[in-house]
Amino acid sequence: MSDDLKGKVALITGANKGIGYEIARQLGSRGATVIIGARNIERGTEASNQLLSHQIDARAVQLNVTDQKTIDSTASQIDGEFGKLDILVNNAGIAIDRVPPSQLDIETLRQTYETNVFGVFAVTKAMLPLLKKSPAGRIVNISSGLASLTQNSDPNYEFADMKLLAYNSSKTAVNAFTVLFAAELKDTPIKVNAADPGFTATDINQYRGYRTVEQGATAAVQLATLPDDGVSGGFFDENGVVPW
Repeated sequence: MSDDLKGKVALITGANKGIGYEIARQLGSRGATVIIGARNIERGTEASNQLLSHQIDARAVQLNVTDQKTIDSTASQIDGEFGKLDILVNNAGIAIDRVPPSQLDIETLRQTYETNVFGVFAVTKAMLPLLKKSPAGRIVNISSGLASLTQNSDPNYEFADMKLLAYNSSKTAVNAFTVLFAAELKDTPIKVNAADPGFTATDINQYRGYRTVEQGATAAVQLATLPDDGVSGGFFDENGVVPW
């Protein structure tokens, strides 16, 4: 346990399990107050109680990134209790397509974008006024190596066979979102970056990933705690830059 993030407030979406929970745990273990965003408040409360048992200041909010009312309510709660937000980690996401691009049904594409793209936008827009009240706001968008057009175009890429139109392209859109918001906010203390957690064992891939959640959270935590002279508008894993 350390206290280098004491006084910081962090909101992590989809944080009741998996990488989101681990990001919250790591930030909380460094002294941050972590807000567990969860669609199911009971699961969110269970996760926050687990963190509290480890002396981490955690609390749960019902936050469905596809439901504007819960987004607005969360923003109001944070404003009322803290008056600012220092770290936003847009972690909530889905991967539900399992067929070649030409066989994808449009509803699956829409549902994926609703969560992975529009949800990220809606939450970020709602939280931006609070992030602007922080002396050093940080936005981290959880992306994927599968978002990389460079890697998707490489037949020797480790995951070259994973051509999931909905998921991959939604994360490519998140990368574009990262670049554009970073450009808009370049004259503010806010830094916006995308993190690639790698092939991490979570329920999004039926726990087939070979990386642990501790490893998967590393890049996001690094980007959430960047110094004042840190980079903005980039795409990184824990080893450095990931190609667009």
